[in-house]
Amino acid sequence: MTISDDAWLVVIDPQAIFASADSEWGSPFFAAAMPRIRELAEAFGPERTIVTRWLPTADRASAWGDYFRAWPFADQRASDPLFDLVPEAEGLTSLPTLDLPTFGKYGAALEAITGPAPHLVLAGVSTDCCVVSTALAAADAGAWATIAVDACAASTAENGAAALAVMGLYPPQLTLAGTATILGA
Repeated sequence: MTISDDAWLVVIDPQAIFASADSEWGSPFFAAAMPRIRELAEAFGPERTIVTRWLPTADRASAWGDYFRAWPFADQRASDPLFDLVPEAEGLTSLPTLDLPTFGKYGAALEAITGPAPHLVLAGVSTDCCVVSTALAAADAGAWATIAVDACAASTAENGAAALAVMGLYPPQLTLAGTATILGA
């Protein structure tokens, strides 16, 4: 596989809240995924890499209100250090961080950067939440996405496998590949 000149790397939510073992949402696989994320970012370059952050700014009068009642530790101001990028994610992009209050990151804000129907490589956390939500929305919108399976971190091995199985049902819009394959190694 060769990275096309029009492809974008989207690094989904490499934040303390998902990386820390002390966090209720910390992925036990985050540390293993981060070196692959950095490899991909180096290959794409800072001008073709987008880094996203999930921020708790959603309307509490919607179902998000119930969500934050279920996860009160995450119901913090967007400026809370929980939502900071991990140090290893600093410098991956020259673009502003795409901050959204949604699981899925594909939509108008991302398309404003990539243009419509882009070719994407998705990496980050959590495979079974924000990555799968982004991938399915991208497929629906007519984009192509390759999920870098070893550059994603799930909540559990079982949940990650389930999310990858679902995303694997969407070819040719969605494909699954390891970092070495994506980089043509």
